[in-house]
Amino acid sequence: MSVFPTSSLSPQALYRIDECPELMVDGYIADQDDNLVFLSFWGRDTAVQQFLARLTLGGDEGLDHFHLVRGTQTLPAFVDAASLEKRLTRCYRQTLFGSLVNAWLFDERAVKPDKANATALVFLPRDSAHRIERLWALTKDTCPLPLLDHWRDPVLEFLTARAMLEPLPTAIGPLEGHWLRLDIPALTEALGNFIRTGILSAEPRTPSEPLRLAA
Repeated sequence: MSVFPTSSLSPQALYRIDECPELMVDGYIADQDDNLVFLSFWGRDTAVQQFLARLTLGGDEGLDHFHLVRGTQTLPAFVDAASLEKRLTRCYRQTLFGSLVNAWLFDERAVKPDKANATALVFLPRDSAHRIERLWALTKDTCPLPLLDHWRDPVLEFLTARAMLEPLPTAIGPLEGHWLRLDIPALTEALGNFIRTGILSAEPRTPSEPLRLAA
């Protein structure tokens, strides 16, 4: 697990990659086992390409993990290169440090949900005003069961309570991550119970009809 508590991570801070000191990180998201799901880093094109190449190599020349460093603090990052996509996003040619490239690495499930296993990831701006809408859209897109829009709040409440939808514990930079892992049999049973007990209905409730979740 991370040696940084999540609350101690500064959204504005830059972190150095210890194994590739020419690179600086301004965004990083990891799961509860410190597996990298998003990384935004900067450096000269040669350094960026060397780092990306090392992530795909085995043996002593390769990297299956690295460390983010800021001051005396160290944050481990484990990498499954086969599950990551990459983007070279921006190039600044006239800086004090020469030409700089901004590269992104991110889990492919953030682009396309794994519908076969009912899992997905989403990255959102911190304190996004549209977090609930985005999480609901992700749930509908990933879930093989039909979900009506007016079921949103009780379904998301159930998923959160059962840890099928949860925020990723480690995030630095301007983004936060959320992990969706649906237990389809459990969700199917819950939806059936909600319909039978009147928590969910085929039509939206009127404002005069309060929602009462079953205990």
